[in-house]
This record gives sequence, C-alpha cells and structure tokens, in this order.
Amino acid sequence: MSVAVVIVAGGAGFRAGGELPKQYQFIGGRPVIWWTLKAFVDHPGVSHVQTVIATGHEGLFAAASEGLKIASPVIGGATRQDSCRIGIAACENLETRKVLIHDAARPFVTAELISHVIAELDRSEGVVPGLPVADTMKLAPGGLVERTVDRQGLWSVQTPQGFDLLSIKAAHEKAYEQKLEGLTDDAAVAEKFGIKVRVIAGRVENRKLTTAEDIREADQFLITKANSERLDVRVGQGIDFHEFEAGNCVVLCGVKIPHDKKLKGHSDADAAMHALTDAILGALGEGDIGAYFPPSDPQWKNVSSAIFLQKAIDLLDARNGIISNVDITILAEAPRVGPHIAAMKDLLSPLLHVSQHRIAIKATTTEQLGAIGRREGLAAFATATIRLP
Repeated sequence: MSVAVVIVAGGAGFRAGGELPKQYQFIGGRPVIWWTLKAFVDHPGVSHVQTVIATGHEGLFAAASEGLKIASPVIGGATRQDSCRIGIAACENLETRKVLIHDAARPFVTAELISHVIAELDRSEGVVPGLPVADTMKLAPGGLVERTVDRQGLWSVQTPQGFDLLSIKAAHEKAYEQKLEGLTDDAAVAEKFGIKVRVIAGRVENRKLTTAEDIREADQFLITKANSERLDVRVGQGIDFHEFEAGNCVVLCGVKIPHDKKLKGHSDADAAMHALTDAILGALGEGDIGAYFPPSDPQWKNVSSAIFLQKAIDLLDARNGIISNVDITILAEAPRVGPHIAAMKDLLSPLLHVSQHRIAIKATTTEQLGAIGRREGLAAFATATIRLP
C-alpha cells in the first residue's frame, strides 16, 4: 500500500540563528529541507510528499525543493499542531490509509527507519520511533530540583510518526474543535482520542537540528562524508574578457551593477560567470563554454549566463561530483564590485550547491594600465576545485 508523508516546515527556527529559518539553511551544500524531502522522495514505499510551510516562505521553498517530485506546499497554521492538521487534511483524498508526519529539521532520517515505521502500521494504528531515556531525569520547576523521576519506560520520541490516515485526521479535527492546544507532537493528539501508539526503536542520527551548533555539525558531517566518497580532486581555471559598450549596468555573477556602460557580448556578457563556467568545465576535462553555447547560435542571444553555469553543474552532477570551493577575481577600474559581492554569493551559493564560505569573490584594478586601465572593458579569472568519485 502506498504511503503519504507530511513534512512540517512552518517554523521560524530562531534558535538556529542566521538570516534564514533553519530548514532553509545550508548543510552539505543543500538546504536542510532538501535532504529531508529527498529521503522520502527516494523511498519506494512513499507515493506522496506533502509539505506544510509558513506564509512568506514560498520563494524559499521553491528554491530549496527545485527538481524534487513533490506536491505543491500548503500554508500552515500558527502552531506545529495546527500545521500538522492542515497537512494531513491535504492528503485525505489520496488512495492511501497510511500517513507519516515528519519534522523538516530532521534531515538524517534513514530509508531503514522509514520502512520500519511503515511496516509497523500493518499492525498498529499509530507508531512513533524513539530512544530510551538513558540519563537520570530530574523534575526541577524553576530550576530547583524537586525530585528524581524514574526513567524506566521513558522514551525520547522522534519522527516520522505513522498513523492510520483517517484516524489521525479525525483526532486532529476533534482537538481543533475542542480548542485543545499545546500538543507538541501527533502522538499526543492521538493519545487524547484513544489511538493506541506503539514505540519502536529510533536512530541516534535521526536528530532534530535546533541550534546554530547543530547546523554547523550537520554541515561538517555531510561535507566529510561527501569528501570521503570522492577522492579524485581536480582544479580547473577560466578566464574571460569583455569590452564595454553603451548601456546602464554591468552583469557580474548574475548581479546587475549600475554603470554608465554595459559589457558587450552575445549573451548577458557576464564575464565572471563565464570564467567560472569554464573553470568547472576545465576541471571536468570538458570543452569550453563555446563548445556548448556557441555565440553564433541565436538562441543564446541576451540570455542569462546562469544557463551556462547550470550546464556545467549538470555535467558535474551526472558524474556524482561536487564543488569543493571556487575563487573568482574581477579585474576592473569600474564599476565598483565590492559592495555587490554579498549579493553575488547569495546568487551563486544555491547554483553551486555550496555554502557561501566556499565561494571567494575579489576585485582589483590594473592601476590604470592597459585597456582595462583605460576602462575599455574588464576581465574575470576563476578557479574551481571539484571532487569526483
């Protein structure tokens, strides 16, 4: 029987710090939620993945889930409990009686654990994975120990939590109608309305990312794992020059920089992105950018150079390779590049599937020497380090 999955991703994730909610922060070159979604999309027992997101996160989610075959997201409520209710309701017309509910911030869920939860639903109305509590437990209201709590029989529960779809849907609806709030997981909702929930063995690695330190550790874990699987390290370089012509902005690394001229070229003449594309192609041992996108072909007239960079990344992905780091230097008297470097990194990071600290962008001048010194054009130099299996 096919299984529906609800991914709860409506939280703000303030405790993780950073400018983005934790589910959209990068670990291992991808957003946290991408790893979570991918685990369920790739599972043979899952037929439908329904995500619940917060209002205003539509753009973030679209970018984070690009390329994954999932349902369009629904907007959640003010609490996790309310978001779960909305996500489950979105699955009610599917041809399935099983639903799993999972936290977006648990990206290390394994196929084995997913299979175990699904299998247990054949004999249970509700299933939750968990770990037996190993530490001594203290009841300490206000920070003052009142007593020691017997830990025998206590479990620290995880997700995915599995249920009979109609049963958990009805339980959530009753909780909503009765204004029962503060139920922190779906098992708590189930318990309130008589659904028997079985606990099975969870996995230590199936941890929830909560703090900035959690994000850093997860990122390092995935990078180390990826590097250990890809021992062929290669370096490529790219160089591009463009002259100026009449215009009102210069495009570099996808960012439009106001200027009294623009770069002359068949596409958008983004010299920095062209150099980076050639650097990646060079590391792969492929032809240069012109071999794939000849300037004589009218279909590339005025297009964004992000198309060219994406082709290089697609070739890298096809060989199961990853970017280790890139280094770009822009040589120009004008326009001033420095104020726009942050925006350039913002744009390149999701394209390259790397964190911003693995992208270096620098700008310098020729001290008014030569054609660049005379402001007749500019140049870009790029180096890319990649890793292949």
